Amino acid sequence: MRQQLLDVLRLLDTTPAPRGEERAAAHRLRGWCAERWPHIEWQVLEHGPAGGSLVAAHGAGPLLYSHLDTSLDDDGAGIGLVTGNFAPVGPLSVVGDQVAGFGLGVARGPVASALVAFAEAGAGRLLLAGSGTHRRGGGITGLEAYADAYPLPRSAIVAKCGPPILLWQEPGSFYLTVRVTGRSGLAMLPDTATPPGGVIASAGVVLDELARWRTDYLAADPKVGQAGRACGVGAISGGWSPKPDLLPAQLEIGLYLVAGDQVEPKALAAELADRLRARCVDSALRSCVVEVEAELGAAAAATPADAPVVTAARAAWLDEFGAEPPSVTGWTGSTDGVVLRGRGVDTVRLGPQMRPAADDPRCDELSLAQLGAYARVYRRLLTELPA
Repeated sequence: MRQQLLDVLRLLDTTPAPRGEERAAAHRLRGWCAERWPHIEWQVLEHGPAGGSLVAAHGAGPLLYSHLDTSLDDDGAGIGLVTGNFAPVGPLSVVGDQVAGFGLGVARGPVASALVAFAEAGAGRLLLAGSGTHRRGGGITGLEAYADAYPLPRSAIVAKCGPPILLWQEPGSFYLTVRVTGRSGLAMLPDTATPPGGVIASAGVVLDELARWRTDYLAADPKVGQAGRACGVGAISGGWSPKPDLLPAQLEIGLYLVAGDQVEPKALAAELADRLRARCVDSALRSCVVEVEAELGAAAAATPADAPVVTAARAAWLDEFGAEPPSVTGWTGSTDGVVLRGRGVDTVRLGPQMRPAADDPRCDELSLAQLGAYARVYRRLLTELPA
């Protein structure tokens, strides 16, 4: 199994799959799988302008899901803007039991375990979905395209990196976009802008109130079940970097939020807008227009703790790792598992643990032995769960 995992990881490492542009990667992976496992019918499900997912089935059975896209591209602009490092990312490396490379944690490690498990199981279905990572305004996802084209099973397993826990409940996710709009001006004539000096010069007022609101949002978490709340400011923009002599009219701030409870994003947006307006009245931004827009990803959803897929996953975990999966509360990672649960599919999430690579924190490091262990768990679930 170690060699099969390495073969998959090496292929994926040389196959870019940024979110929404996975089609070429899906076709390449399909061809490689068809040559290695010709008894399986491998298909590419295309979606969106350039999206693609790898799909296969051994007849009816549970769905083993992971996502093909790596969210960022290892040579695209996004990784530099996020990490502050625009240097090329090195190739996959293997030292003893440890494998390190780009995208291993967000996708490629769990994908390798899921793909090998499915090929060996001779049962169930596989979806390596494109456009599976969170993205504001991201268009149709691979899972949505799959659900439109194929009947969904009764149960599913999400192969995803994380801590050593078994999840049957995950939080929903959504975005808030804050826009504060004044009037543009000239840096050499700061009073031509509203407020004087430009809206960006008063960004601290907005960020300070956002920090206060975030504290209140987290404090209101009812902490019921496995999932919890989180909130972070992930993007801030304004103006045009080639022309900093122009003071822009608008400041835009993007927030990502998760909630294990059922929240109403539009109501939160309205509440936040009222707070920001009240704060801006007592600042240089008093003449500016404040707007907050909400964009829903997927609502929180849970599978019953006694569902067959949860019971089977607990037993497989105990046999593989020699102990019950640890209990968890306040988990704040959201995957397409919430979408599956929202469509009536009992779903569990479990997968290997990664850490940043020592020589390049943009890359992830994983244990090959652990990838094999989770592959065995996935394989068992595919063969034991009813169709």
